[in-house]
Amino acid sequence: MTTRVKICGLRRPEDVATAAEAGATYLGFVFFPKSPRHLALADARALALTVPDGIAKVALTVDATDAELDAILATVPIDMLQLHGRESIARVAEVRARTGLPVMKAVGLSGPEDLRALEEYQSVADQILVDAKPPRGAALPGGNGLAFDWRLLLGRVWRRPWMLAGGLTPENVEQAIRATNARQVDVSSGVESAPGQKDGALIRAFLMAARGV
Repeated sequence: MTTRVKICGLRRPEDVATAAEAGATYLGFVFFPKSPRHLALADARALALTVPDGIAKVALTVDATDAELDAILATVPIDMLQLHGRESIARVAEVRARTGLPVMKAVGLSGPEDLRALEEYQSVADQILVDAKPPRGAALPGGNGLAFDWRLLLGRVWRRPWMLAGGLTPENVEQAIRATNARQVDVSSGVESAPGQKDGALIRAFLMAARGV
């Protein structure tokens, strides 16, 4: 099975085109004002409409209200929601039922004490995104370019599809896949030349490395 790749935090049509042409399975659009990758709704709609059929369009939100989710979904053609905040198990289930869309819940890891959340969220989410837990006081819940100890995932039995994130780059993604047996990987800052600025050459290199494992 070819590894599935999600390129997150896209902001420009040329980067959407590059990711699609290079074989991305998912393209992520960020709706979080504190992020350098944040998109206005009109801009996100314009980008989403350029995505070829067969590639999933993912909206990344952080503790979004019902009104905020409604505004996104009324404007942007989205296939999946990525909840990247402190959403409770009940909130994840509520969003999934209310929107009718599949939900990917991000869970941050820094040590064994965080593993329980992986199991708990699998009971309500369609997919789990395993990311590095942000440092205390960090402004962003993800996209910080940090990795976690991949050995934490050794021997884990998964009940849902899952995706590996956190500090992945074209240089280390092959190692990460082999270390964790991940079949899906997510990258944002690892294919940027500056915060929020995607680099087409890095996108292509990442996809080539990930899909070649």
